Amino acid sequence: MEINGAELIRFIEMIARDKSIDKDIVFKSLEDAMIVALRKRVENPDGLEVKVDRLNGNITAKETDFDGVTRDVRIEELGRIAAQTFKQIFVQKNREAERDNLFDKYSGHRREIRSGTIQRMEGPNYVVNLGDAEAFFPRKEQVPTESYNVGDRVRGLVLDVKKQGQKVKIILSRTHPDFVKKLFELEVPEVGERIIEIKAIVREPGYRSKVAVVSYDSKVDAVGACVGVRGSRIKGIIDELNNEKIDIIRWNESAEVLITNALKPARVDSITLDYDTRRARVVVPDDQLSLSIGKRGQNVRLAARLCKWDIDIVTVSQEKDWKQRTLTKFRMIEGIDEMLAESLFNSGFDSFADMSAAGPEALMKVPGVSLDIAANIIKHVSAHPDPAETINDVVHADGAQRRADNSFVEPGQELEEEPSEDGTTVSVAGDDTAILREKIFGKTSGSSGARG
Repeated sequence: MEINGAELIRFIEMIARDKSIDKDIVFKSLEDAMIVALRKRVENPDGLEVKVDRLNGNITAKETDFDGVTRDVRIEELGRIAAQTFKQIFVQKNREAERDNLFDKYSGHRREIRSGTIQRMEGPNYVVNLGDAEAFFPRKEQVPTESYNVGDRVRGLVLDVKKQGQKVKIILSRTHPDFVKKLFELEVPEVGERIIEIKAIVREPGYRSKVAVVSYDSKVDAVGACVGVRGSRIKGIIDELNNEKIDIIRWNESAEVLITNALKPARVDSITLDYDTRRARVVVPDDQLSLSIGKRGQNVRLAARLCKWDIDIVTVSQEKDWKQRTLTKFRMIEGIDEMLAESLFNSGFDSFADMSAAGPEALMKVPGVSLDIAANIIKHVSAHPDPAETINDVVHADGAQRRADNSFVEPGQELEEEPSEDGTTVSVAGDDTAILREKIFGKTSGSSGARG
């Protein structure tokens, strides 16, 4: 096995260039492969050392035997089997180096946008040629309203990079919320420069997204900057998302204001927040019900997920009817007239259970409630443990999330683990739920709610 040093140097440089591997790594791979190939030709394999001169390509092999004596090993007499072993190990080492290099490169590009050409299909999945690597574009990361064909150019978010055997698996996504976030960073300079921050994004890919933004410069309007003059900036994002609707929401630390903004374009009449359960009852004008819910529940569902609050949507007339039924029950208690019933309701008592749990001292803090009246209330509610009056036909959307320690995830934050792909559901509670569900959402195959 004769080796020409100059040719060896050119060969190593070619491999390093074509495979984008550091030249020293190729030299080391060659040395390691040569050691493996020579192991059966020496007495002490552990004492074998091979060096390749980085300048002239000369190879020297030495063995230190068990007595500590070092001698030269002739590589020119390497047999056919040893030569094949050398070749296999050398190729394997270079492939590993190429894999590690590719992994390191794309690991640094996680959550960045890359474009490529769809090269082939693998079942419902696609393989995308990125130029220097192949990416896996799985079905669950494909937008359901989009179609793809071999040869198409496609842009996607580098969702994950992992080693898989001798290869690197790069996963592309067009459904992840960060894909929209990165598009905003590309299209809106203020977002890229962190003058405007995207606090939260929720999506139903292909249909609708809600993006909450805040500006850290009083001279820059967050919503206006994202939209651009005559919609010039948002248009580029919508085009990339194939006309997916995008609602840009003005961020606010107040849950009440944020929920109001998130439900736009619907108008909100009032909001009642229960911080213990992270549930919001939102009252909207009767003519705003359909708009607040959105097509197949998208608007309220996305708003709930954006704000991290469960949201109940009721109309003004529903709220009024519920309040009237509650006040009627209160007036059944001895000593409570219409004015005092209203005062109790406005103080946060909307059921007998609330009054019983509060006790006389809390009741006496309500204007007009004396010790005798408080005693009458406790006596009545104890004798008549009626269930609380409920608002019929409430439209509900889940949005609140809890961590393992049972604490709530705050708006603008995410769980440490990826959220479930199921997303949230919209359900309708109360009488005649099937009729109301069909009226709002159209006919659906399920019986427990509607999904967008």
